[in-house]
Amino acid sequence: MARRPQATRTANLPKAERRQQILSAARDVFAKRGYHQATIDDVVAQAGVARGTFYLYFDDKRAVFSDLIDRFAARLTMAIVSIVTDDPARSVGAQVRQNIRAIIGTCLADRTMTRILFTDAVGVDSDFDRKLGTFYDTVVQLLTKSLKEGQQLGIVADGEPRVLAYLSLGALKEILYQAVTLGLAEESADALTEQLYAFLSSGYLRASEAPPVRPQKRRHRP
Repeated sequence: MARRPQATRTANLPKAERRQQILSAARDVFAKRGYHQATIDDVVAQAGVARGTFYLYFDDKRAVFSDLIDRFAARLTMAIVSIVTDDPARSVGAQVRQNIRAIIGTCLADRTMTRILFTDAVGVDSDFDRKLGTFYDTVVQLLTKSLKEGQQLGIVADGEPRVLAYLSLGALKEILYQAVTLGLAEESADALTEQLYAFLSSGYLRASEAPPVRPQKRRHRP
């Protein structure tokens, strides 16, 4: 029996799956051609859908690009967990490593979106630049708050928390940029995590490598 054409096989896709189909196609097109060179015709050809179908889900090329960035940013945010200083099973150092590993792992697992974020996201237009700036400023604010709490707990050295936040974010962005665009493709997430953790530990981080020890209760003699 002959195969049914792809357009027929996918004609009845649920809306969520169709939207994801277009997003995946756009992601591949942006990675191959770059945002500015890519066209809606490129995207619909890659997705195997009609141009009118594209407009049922997105207003223009910028809208689909913005959606891709938003989804990737959400995945990065979800990868980070709050650090607990009195966890008897894990040291603060281990938790910091876990967060670094989660961020790097998420980015290396989707090198295409990471490359797009660093090479194409800036300069789309002034509104998008402001949106991207707001995203990074939100990350800096969250990191600044975390560093202030760390200083109060004695696991972060003295210094202006916002400056330390910019230094941390800059180091992370540079490592990821090098990893996905300039030849560190063979570096594993674990290796990059250890390098960044060592860099932070030689600077402001004062995280203990040993989990906290709970004081033992005294036994009362009969």
